[in-house]
Amino acid sequence: MIGRVAATVLLACVALPILALLTAWATLALWFRFPGPEAARAAAATLMALIGLAAAVALFTRKRLIGTAVFAIAFAGVVAWWSTIMPPLDGDWAPDVAKQTTGAVEGDTLTLSAVRDFDWRSEKDFTPRWETRSYDLSKLRTLDLFLSYWSGPAIAHLIMSFGFADGDYLAWSIEVRREKTGVYSPVADAFKSHTIVYLATTERDSVRLRSNVRGEDVRLYRLRVPPNQVRVLLLQYVDEADALAKHPAFYNSITTNCTTAVAKLIWAAGGTLPLDWRLILNGYLPGYLYDRKAVVTDIPLQELIARARIDEHARAADYSPDFSRIIRIGVPSPWEPAKLEPPPK
Repeated sequence: MIGRVAATVLLACVALPILALLTAWATLALWFRFPGPEAARAAAATLMALIGLAAAVALFTRKRLIGTAVFAIAFAGVVAWWSTIMPPLDGDWAPDVAKQTTGAVEGDTLTLSAVRDFDWRSEKDFTPRWETRSYDLSKLRTLDLFLSYWSGPAIAHLIMSFGFADGDYLAWSIEVRREKTGVYSPVADAFKSHTIVYLATTERDSVRLRSNVRGEDVRLYRLRVPPNQVRVLLLQYVDEADALAKHPAFYNSITTNCTTAVAKLIWAAGGTLPLDWRLILNGYLPGYLYDRKAVVTDIPLQELIARARIDEHARAADYSPDFSRIIRIGVPSPWEPAKLEPPPK
């Protein structure tokens, strides 16, 4: 008898964390996505939480089978409803994510539509510009990584920038596609709240926005990637952007964000990028890249990080058409000897 009770309690203790996780997910899903006013969302989420709580209590009683069955039915209903929520193709999008970049390749010429080149004076005061631009892929040379720290040392927004022999740069920023009334929330965006958008931009748009307008801590890392692989990765961006223009996908702050999306592109392009916790906590990506010898490694990592800060140069360049060249002053590159002038403080 004692052994049976002990086994029951042990089983309940094992099942309890699983039940708690399932209840938390279903409750949040209902809170963020249940159709109707806030009162209806609150009622649906509260009911699911109470069903989960009742099932948790029942695990330690003789009614555990009934409690588990009721929870299973409720949870299955939430999953079935959840599967019907599809990403919208159209919406009243915020101006900075109003368009999805698309592209076409003919020979060595890449033509992109909806390249963003906004003139930002503040986050709410800007001149929008969406342009069609062409790029000569035979002149594609380098791949650079921008990390813009907006929420402590662990989380950063990631921008990949493709450099051409003529000094032009094409930056890709993977972002949340918000509606005009939408607000970014890492929790909400794990529950089908917004879609994802791939934006081709000028560096004076997406990088300057973060360094000069928002005042974020922006760092630049020049990557050791052969031009032929850079080309493959750029075309993967274009393919993904074209696909999203036809079949939108939800942004997910955990599984489908700016870093995980880039990792997927690199894998698709045939690159080697082993799984690592720093792909999630992307603020620590420089250490990961340093370990992989994807950046300059003939100086200590901490010096590389210090020299990667571009904010001072970005503020000095500001509206200059030479913005991209100026922000690279003093940033170590694997393709040229590291400049020894002191990094910006």
